[in-house]
Amino acid sequence: MGERKEKKPIKRICAGLLAHVDAGKTTLTEQLLYLSGAIRRAGSVDDGTAQTDWLEVERRRGISVRAASSRLLWGDAAVNLIDTPGHADFSGEVERSLGALDGAVLLLSAVEGVQAQTKLIWRAMCSLGLPAVVFLNKIDRAGSSCRKVLEQLAREFPNSRFFPMQEPVEEGGNSASVQGPDWEDVSFRENLLLELAECDPDMEEALLNEQMPAPEQLLEHLRKAVAGRKIVPVFCGSAKTGVGCRELLEGAAALLPSAEQDAEAPLSGLVYKVEYDPVMGKAAHIRLFGGRLKNRDAVPVQGQEEPEKITQIRRRMGEKTQDTGEISAGDIGMVYGLSKIKTGDIIGAEPLNRSCSIAVPLLQVQVYPEKEEELPALAEALRQLSDEDPLLDLLWLPDERELHVKITGVIQLEILEELIAQRFGLKASFSKPTVIYKETPAHTAVGFESYTWPKPCWAEVELRIEPLPRGSGVQYESAIKEKQIFYRYQNHIKTSVFQNLKQGVYGWEVTDAKITLIGGSHHTIHTHPLDFFVATPVALLDGLTKCGSILLEPMLAVQMTAPEEVLGRVLGDITAMRGEFDTPVIANGEFTLEARLPAADSIDYPIAFRSLTSGKGLYSTRFDGYQECPLELGKTCPRRGINPLDRPKWILWARNAIT
Repeated sequence: MGERKEKKPIKRICAGLLAHVDAGKTTLTEQLLYLSGAIRRAGSVDDGTAQTDWLEVERRRGISVRAASSRLLWGDAAVNLIDTPGHADFSGEVERSLGALDGAVLLLSAVEGVQAQTKLIWRAMCSLGLPAVVFLNKIDRAGSSCRKVLEQLAREFPNSRFFPMQEPVEEGGNSASVQGPDWEDVSFRENLLLELAECDPDMEEALLNEQMPAPEQLLEHLRKAVAGRKIVPVFCGSAKTGVGCRELLEGAAALLPSAEQDAEAPLSGLVYKVEYDPVMGKAAHIRLFGGRLKNRDAVPVQGQEEPEKITQIRRRMGEKTQDTGEISAGDIGMVYGLSKIKTGDIIGAEPLNRSCSIAVPLLQVQVYPEKEEELPALAEALRQLSDEDPLLDLLWLPDERELHVKITGVIQLEILEELIAQRFGLKASFSKPTVIYKETPAHTAVGFESYTWPKPCWAEVELRIEPLPRGSGVQYESAIKEKQIFYRYQNHIKTSVFQNLKQGVYGWEVTDAKITLIGGSHHTIHTHPLDFFVATPVALLDGLTKCGSILLEPMLAVQMTAPEEVLGRVLGDITAMRGEFDTPVIANGEFTLEARLPAADSIDYPIAFRSLTSGKGLYSTRFDGYQECPLELGKTCPRRGINPLDRPKWILWARNAIT
């Protein structure tokens, strides 16, 4: 197959490039764009000329911090490529991009193999049922071994079947090369038939009857197996030298599933990214699953009462954009004019199974302006950045005149500082990051509030609060009928419950709890709709206090590789940090170790580990849930605003009698 621009593509694919940091995604993107003719020359991450790393901070640091889209044509396919960051601090960009994809190319270094972020991404892909092909990159580096990485993939992900489409002829040097896939080679077709027979009844029958399907038949059945996640094809090569990249592009275009392209279907889309243009304003990156959007269309957004009109539609190509005027089902585009749009918003009907969670901010910081009079401008800058990255979860406390944001790591904090300076011309400083704890009810209890004075008012709320297993999140339900409390008032209670779970007994967000509305009342004359926003927080905090709270701390799953001589010191450090570890694997003078560490105790350990190993060690982490923490080892969080348990003051504040 080859490039074709003259005819309209009959297949559209939205594909993501996903990997652990430094696996070579951006370099591979450059090669694929160059091979397809989309760019005349492949850019370089080191030189700051990569198409998809166009932010100044990305070019200077040589890392991706934002997901970036580009488009190429290959054969009968139009492929929208989304190059995502690999650093764990920017996992939110990966999480949001996954919902826009039809398939993915997962990159692994043929030297380092499966790493912590790789596992996290793979689990998210499995939860979304996202088809994939794998590319083993960097076969030109010393220590490369595609065979070992294939074995590691089989061990780490035993429920997936990985089939090598290529084999390296030579590894570990500038002369590294690959061969295959060769559809005329009988041995290759026999191996593929054996693999397909394990998951495809037609191919099993052909094998039993000693029939060899034609290459076209094998390709078609392989395509179906990939779409059903029954087989994951594996390619190999070097993005740096271009070896194996053409075969990967051809394989991805042929094997990854095509997007649904029904422009007459009901409108359905996902806003997977928001960014600000200094001239055009807010741009919503929308993946459309059904229907069509054109300039001047009024866009229905779930949760918004009134639709807004599109002023312009463009397509992103690295830093450049192209005016298209419309997007249709199966494609992505940048839509301008939607001032209220947010990342994660649903356009029209909601697409199925498009959400996952791989990014969890574990740290929070307070942000300070250089000058007090710059506080409003800094607040607006952080509001824009929070629109682009909702996980920042900007908290503005007007009474205290404080700005707080959540972050996933210290690298993100450094990037945030640079973005504020470059985009908004402001100098910001930050407090030392503190760990975000959570809390959960210790046992079941009931909270109650009767708000019937001073008139006119009437709202009684009774809530049962129960603990749930770790990782369950928050569940809410109502056990009463409309006759007891009108459903519109019940919706107010539900909204207020979720708003006020942000601060529990110890001041932290409440999780792993089930809240059930089991009683209460309204009055047909005296009840005002806002009365339940006054009563519900009091009932909720009353119940949480009676439950008793358990403090929870975030845990990290850590993978370390370092010279064998420092193993004893590392094990001692893990014990001192209240961590747990598996048996180390020792080979070729190095150890590989997996551990589980409290985030609060290990936040600065990567720096100590780098010093201990003289920069030779590899250290990667991923969030691994919350677990119970002794209160004396944790930290309470000062309550923000009026405490609902100070009932008289709360009611006065809620009724705007005091400020």
